[in-house]
Amino acid sequence: MIKIAPSILAADFTKVGEEIRSVESADYLHFDVMDGVFVPNISIGLPVLKSVRDITDMTLDVHLMITSPANYVQRFAGAGGDIIVFHIEAETPENTINAIEQIHVLGKRAGLSIKPETPAERILEYIGGIDLALVMTVEPGFGGQEFIPGMLDKISKLRKVIDSRGLHCEIEVDGGINVETAKLCIQAGADVLVAGSDVFRSSDRIAQIEALRAAAES
Repeated sequence: MIKIAPSILAADFTKVGEEIRSVESADYLHFDVMDGVFVPNISIGLPVLKSVRDITDMTLDVHLMITSPANYVQRFAGAGGDIIVFHIEAETPENTINAIEQIHVLGKRAGLSIKPETPAERILEYIGGIDLALVMTVEPGFGGQEFIPGMLDKISKLRKVIDSRGLHCEIEVDGGINVETAKLCIQAGADVLVAGSDVFRSSDRIAQIEALRAAAES
């Protein structure tokens, strides 16, 4: 079954509790953390994550777009993250392995993400040890960007390896997701769709979440 992960980055933070309750029919709540260094924007961090954890039982899918993420995975797990995802481009191979192991020791799921210019082969080096592979379908750092169609081949490559090896690793896609691009990503092999603007700007968020799920059947 396709999972939907609305991105809280697109929510109205003046009423964040109400905003989260409006999307609780989704599977995950995507939580973007940006430091203004790894990506050219600054977003939310540990205090907000702790507050969000206190008001929802949703699976919190934390996407770290920060430098030296291995130094922070324990803190974000402790603040309530259920899935801790960090960028392969932001760490050394040794630190990447250590961070994945640390996340698992803490009882959380570990994920790796790659930017559009990063080949799938980089993440395939670790695919047997992670729970989620996040393919960015836009340049990380800002919401509302247009989907990059060239990323579909990357999704397909990951799907083929995961299936051929019998691995339990979800493929997540993030950026420019709407009903039309969701269908393309699902056909390519995606399991989890991150949608920010498409969900939070909808007048009927529950219906929009269901429309994204239904893209698998259209």
